[in-house]
Amino acid sequence: MPASRKYLDPDVVARLRGLELRARKVAAGFVSGMHRSAYHGFSVEFAEHRQYVPGDDLRYIDWRIFGRADRFYIKEYEEETNLRCNILLDTSRSMAYAGAGRPSKFEYAARLTASLAYLLTRQQDAVGLLTFDDDIRTHVPSAAGRVQLNNLLGVLEDAKPAGRTHVKVLFHRLAEELRKRSMVLLVSDLLADPDDVADGLEHICHAGHELILLHVMDDDEWNLPFVENLLFEGLEDDLRLLADPQSLRTSYVRAVERFSTRVQAVCLKHHADYVAVNTREPLPAVLCGYLARRSSRPAGARSR
Repeated sequence: MPASRKYLDPDVVARLRGLELRARKVAAGFVSGMHRSAYHGFSVEFAEHRQYVPGDDLRYIDWRIFGRADRFYIKEYEEETNLRCNILLDTSRSMAYAGAGRPSKFEYAARLTASLAYLLTRQQDAVGLLTFDDDIRTHVPSAAGRVQLNNLLGVLEDAKPAGRTHVKVLFHRLAEELRKRSMVLLVSDLLADPDDVADGLEHICHAGHELILLHVMDDDEWNLPFVENLLFEGLEDDLRLLADPQSLRTSYVRAVERFSTRVQAVCLKHHADYVAVNTREPLPAVLCGYLARRSSRPAGARSR
């Protein structure tokens, strides 16, 4: 199946019509386009009037106000700018996990990534992609246009879950790699030490990026629904554990909730969005539901 069809579902594309992903922070220094810039100029959208001073361009005098007030006022405009977005996709081995009858976390995350890249390019925004495990595996710098979308889809087609997750150093490297302020979409299962995850997210936010965190896990990982004794095997190490899941379920679910709550607290602190994603849920419902909520609510953390 071609890359353009493997992860970019026509049904999702159809559902995305009429939806947008807009930056909440004022964009600074991006190229001319759809998002408002902090820089004032004389183009695109009217902002305010100010009194004329010698040297101002006479073309921008508002003659209607002059006729009423007998004073010269200049029309100022705000430039609008394209959003620069970078999608960080986790391709570590743990992302290969798939519950019975469900896509793997990586397949689900890749579909999310493809759908968001499509939406952003349709908005004429610049989008880039980094894939990572214990290191940065691919980095496609942000750019706009259909060719860029095809490039990103090709990277997704070639990506395979491999390697371990080492977020303690990696998230700091990712923050440094993105030298210009941007919207950052992090798509990951976050299966790493909670302190390292929280510290890494803090670094990304402190770098001035607007963060959206898509926390993708299988229903087995969210809820541990197993009944019979099972041999659990680590996907990123050689650990094995024979256990009765029913006796572990309550404490396990509480531990997952504590971790999720801690990550949400970091996001809330920095006005970032947190989206808990269960691969059991249809992707169109998850993505379109989030975009609709984002457009209608103030900035802050999101939960399931």
